[in-house]
Amino acid sequence: MNKPLLYCVEDEESIRGLVAYVLTGHHYEVHTFEGSTSFWSALEKRRPDLILLDIMLDDEDGLTILRKLRSQPATAAIPVIMLTAKGDDMDKILGLEYGADDYMTKPFNILEVKARIRTIFRRTTMMQRE
Repeated sequence: MNKPLLYCVEDEESIRGLVAYVLTGHHYEVHTFEGSTSFWSALEKRRPDLILLDIMLDDEDGLTILRKLRSQPATAAIPVIMLTAKGDDMDKILGLEYGADDYMTKPFNILEVKARIRTIFRRTTMMQRE
């Protein structure tokens, strides 16, 4: 059985490394990206099962990336969890309104991230069976 593929778009190297290290150890294939250019390039080649997305990126902000993902039929259904330092209520509301499946603020517990990923996969797997 193939490991679920996760893309993590995060400009902070330490967070990318932590996410990749922990989730790889929990039977996920994780590809990390510092910014949107390499992310969009990888997305053309292979679609992930889930995307972990920061908002504050150097080249293109995460909300713009999220809106583009949701506007394209090929990527509209990919689950997205926002992992960001932007924790104001309005930021959370915007992220969810733009189509995020979940929204977590930094600092976060990586085991909670793993639990939320599993919850999304359970839900999407059940929907696919219906």
